[in-house]
Amino acid sequence: MAVTQHPRTLDDLPHGGFGVGTGGGQGGRSSGAAGRKRRRHESMSTWRWGDRIAYVLCWAAGLSLCLIAVAIVGYMAVKGVQYLKPELLWSHPSGEVDQSKSGGFLDPILGTILLTIIGIAIATPIAVAAAIWVVEYGRPAPLARAVESGIEVVAGTPDIVLAIFGLALFQHGLFGWMSFTAEGGAVFGRSFLTAGAMMSLIALPMVFGATREGLQSIPRHVREASYGLGKTKIATIRRVLLPAVRPNISTGAALGMGRIAGDTAIVVILLGATLRLESEGSIPGLDVLKGTGSTLTSYVYNNSPAGEGAAPEKAYAAAFVLLLLVVALNFAVDLIARRGAKTGLEGTRLGAGR
Repeated sequence: MAVTQHPRTLDDLPHGGFGVGTGGGQGGRSSGAAGRKRRRHESMSTWRWGDRIAYVLCWAAGLSLCLIAVAIVGYMAVKGVQYLKPELLWSHPSGEVDQSKSGGFLDPILGTILLTIIGIAIATPIAVAAAIWVVEYGRPAPLARAVESGIEVVAGTPDIVLAIFGLALFQHGLFGWMSFTAEGGAVFGRSFLTAGAMMSLIALPMVFGATREGLQSIPRHVREASYGLGKTKIATIRRVLLPAVRPNISTGAALGMGRIAGDTAIVVILLGATLRLESEGSIPGLDVLKGTGSTLTSYVYNNSPAGEGAAPEKAYAAAFVLLLLVVALNFAVDLIARRGAKTGLEGTRLGAGR
């Protein structure tokens, strides 16, 4: 009976590897490269007509979106640069019929920044905590599904509905500390605090979705390695998972800030859309939060031809500033996503016990 002689050293191996004759490996690699080369230079003439039409439509859709974006940015840039003056950025608005004497839009800029900070400060911890619970615990399962469904319902609810619901809610005496309360006990219900609380519902689904996606993309062996080092589940979440999904959280927060800065319905109904920041109370800081004001979106609407301000030049200038803010947030999102893709899990420290 013939006995198969197994190679004992690397020199005894055939040049093509195990089970391959001499030149087999080279032949396999060359044929694979040739196949890839043929696929790379594949001509559309071999496609079916349906595939060709679909391919052209995909290109047309992408180019159309690019042209629309360029048209919007270009038009607003031309109009904004034409009417934007430096003094508009640091002068307070005033209710004058003469447009040259109506001041600038410093208060709407401050209102936009303040409202965005309040909304994202409320939304981020709630969204991150909910995402951690759904992904890492999720028990009982029906409750986890109910939480996800509830967030989806909030994400699909129109802003005007959230604004009306918020006004009905915050006019109760229980929330009188958040806004102006009349001598008879009637609660005004309009302030930066109430508007920021409802704005957080706009940003919450984005932060939740980004955080959940980041947690689900972390490999299981990362958690198991942390458990193998003696870390508890909560310590793993705090020391390993949260640092790993920090880029996702930042991306969701930046997207949520863009949504808050661009909303109008909640500003008009819950913030009062007053021309200037109107303080309420005597406590420094809290008086501004309990007061009313406006944002760039409400300022643009009021001064547009459809509004009552009859100052279209200043509406274009304010819209250009708002567009720059939103574009800056979009670039921040892209930068965070690129940095997160490069770093990955390199920043996590499985053995960090301090």
